[in-house]
Amino acid sequence: MANMQQSFDAGQTRANAEEKASHVTETVQDKAQVARDKTADNAQHAKEDPSGFLQQTGESVKNMAQGVVDGVKNTLGTNEQSKK
Repeated sequence: MANMQQSFDAGQTRANAEEKASHVTETVQDKAQVARDKTADNAQHAKEDPSGFLQQTGESVKNMAQGVVDGVKNTLGTNEQSKK
């Protein structure tokens, strides 16, 4: 009787693992599709309006750099001094 219960439990565990793996696979595939779509959209936008794309990219880089500078200033405690 215990052997049947162990077999049943093993089957349940395997079914649960297969279901979780399937869910993870679907999630990864969905995220990959979103990334492909965004990449295609960005490529199309860059093709249609290269100067606008470059300007937008430049603004993004500038904003990220400013965020890094502000973060370093906050860490060092110099950001408050420069505001006064």
